[in-house]
Amino acid sequence: MFSLPRTTLLSLLLCGAGCVAASEADHREFGATLAAPYHGEPAPGEPRTFSLAFDYPLVAAPQTVGWTLELTAPDGRVARQWSGQQELFRAPVNLGVRWDGRLGSAAAPAGIYRVRLVAEARAAGGGTIAGERVEQSWEIAVGRAAPPAMPAFRPLARRTEALAMAPAPGDLPYDVYLGNLHSQTAHSDGGGDLATCTGAQDPQSSTHGPSEAFAYARDHGLDVLVASEHNHMYDGSAGTNPAATPAAAKALYRSGLDAAKEFNAAHSDFLAVYGLEWGVIANGGHLNIFNSNRLLGWERNAAGKLLAESFTPKSDYASLYTLMRQRGLVGQFNHPSQSGQFLVGGVPFGYTPDGDAAMALCEVVNSNAFSTSTTESETRRSNFELACDKALEAGYHVAFSSNQDNHCANWGMSYTNRTGVLLPAGAALTTAAFLDALRARRVFATMDKGSQLVLTANGRMMGERFANIGPLSLVAHFASVGGKAVASVVMFEGVPGRKGAVAELSRTPVTTITPDPGEHFYYVRVTQDDGNMLWSAPVWVTQQ
Repeated sequence: MFSLPRTTLLSLLLCGAGCVAASEADHREFGATLAAPYHGEPAPGEPRTFSLAFDYPLVAAPQTVGWTLELTAPDGRVARQWSGQQELFRAPVNLGVRWDGRLGSAAAPAGIYRVRLVAEARAAGGGTIAGERVEQSWEIAVGRAAPPAMPAFRPLARRTEALAMAPAPGDLPYDVYLGNLHSQTAHSDGGGDLATCTGAQDPQSSTHGPSEAFAYARDHGLDVLVASEHNHMYDGSAGTNPAATPAAAKALYRSGLDAAKEFNAAHSDFLAVYGLEWGVIANGGHLNIFNSNRLLGWERNAAGKLLAESFTPKSDYASLYTLMRQRGLVGQFNHPSQSGQFLVGGVPFGYTPDGDAAMALCEVVNSNAFSTSTTESETRRSNFELACDKALEAGYHVAFSSNQDNHCANWGMSYTNRTGVLLPAGAALTTAAFLDALRARRVFATMDKGSQLVLTANGRMMGERFANIGPLSLVAHFASVGGKAVASVVMFEGVPGRKGAVAELSRTPVTTITPDPGEHFYYVRVTQDDGNMLWSAPVWVTQQ
């Protein structure tokens, strides 16, 4: 159990109920999710129902959601389209869109299709609010298309299990550790009791702190858990608590760092990480900082004293990136939007060399942040691939991650999604080794904890940056300990700094090309026969 320091309790009492506003204010953003069953009903064309969910917690005024749903055929053409409007105010809204499995007068032919949702929240005046456009897309299957022939690949060992087998000749010399790199506890707005948790908690109101979170995650089979607490809630408020003291805020942050250190000392088979989720949603964007030994913030109490250890101006990402680079801090873009977030010079995902050095990951798929599932059965998921593509095209060297953003006390158990982190074979699972892997972008994102994906380029590992002359051979290495098969493979290509669109390169697991001279990045996305997807980290190539 977790209890608040006496100084924090005193400041909350002095602050009053108005100061401890529900922390959903920090999550006051329009949300839209699409659930598209990968396989349909046993009838010609495999008809199915697509589920749309819209939510806008604590929005100040009624909104009109305009939405469009597109079904793209295997040849790339838009084969069906649906659209509509839905009134939304505070309470979530769920819609079902029925597809009869037909294209025109005939049943849809077999193949891999893509379903794309675009939704916009509009205020009463009709204008789209900046950053309030959401795009989601998922692949679906009709019939049983011939699966791609994947190269043979032996699964990387998980040393935290009794698996620990010696690598076969030709296997990659790495072990894989599966983690959830984004969650909250009672130190901010997480740790909600499963029986009553429906959203973010009032800051510091829960009794389930980081030590309990680490133990829960370890007991449920995770190798790594990051408790990423909102940096502006160490005063016990979602706003600003004028009665808070710097000593109490610093002491709470220090207690979290100590909790991770003590847990790691007692459990060599698990890595506990205590960090920050920095920023706010409105005119900002959330990002994780995995390794700051100092509390970063901008809020001050009534006496003007900083409620943190290092001042970082609110929503000033350029300044934050500079500080992160100076201190060797490692970051992750959390649940990013394509517009209105991580502004530098007014530009979303505005590029700076400091930011490029500090930011290592970008969340590509998250399960629902307020899920209470303890059986990995959550159906609500959000896809941020297009936003991560925008970061890559801006010039950021980020790899994909998949996390859960847990606010309820079910750390890592909402769904089977994980971030796979590759450490040198036989290396101990330590904070230093974990950070080295993130800095090397030696990670993959998976919606299936039993599956792995590694991209190599001319034998070089994903995450690497290298110069190349002549042909480039890209190979997708997939393995599943659960017997899952691959339904589709897509190789993608982009140009860092171009600020354009990432393009599909091929649909084969082994692709050999001779790139045009200049800068390029490549990554691969695999869809399993159950609809779960995996993303490799990119490789960055300077073609000479």
